[in-house]
Amino acid sequence: MTKILTGGVGKSEVAGQVTGLGLPGVEIAVSNDMDAAAALRAGRADYFLGTCHTGAGASLGVLVGLLGSAVCHTFGRSVPTTEQIEALLDEGKRVFGYALDQMDAVTPVLARALAARTA
Repeated sequence: MTKILTGGVGKSEVAGQVTGLGLPGVEIAVSNDMDAAAALRAGRADYFLGTCHTGAGASLGVLVGLLGSAVCHTFGRSVPTTEQIEALLDEGKRVFGYALDQMDAVTPVLARALAARTA
């Protein structure tokens, strides 16, 4: 089972999008930055998806500060490919940020890549 936490401005919308994909082996929960950092650190969650207006600031600020940049990546306003996401996962990235206006494009690609790691 993979547990994904969502945070930031669009946290409820992202959670709804991931849930709507019906991915087997994926549990999704809405969180806040501080609780998410604690859950990731303690192994109670696997990934964090954060959204804000630019995808580069508030989406990950607290998590970068508490967990370090080695596990965090922001897509900003870009839409990643599955291959780019897989490369980031291979590097150990577990925390991802992106812009609200890219949510519909990024969330499904990212969630499917994360779910594939549990298969």
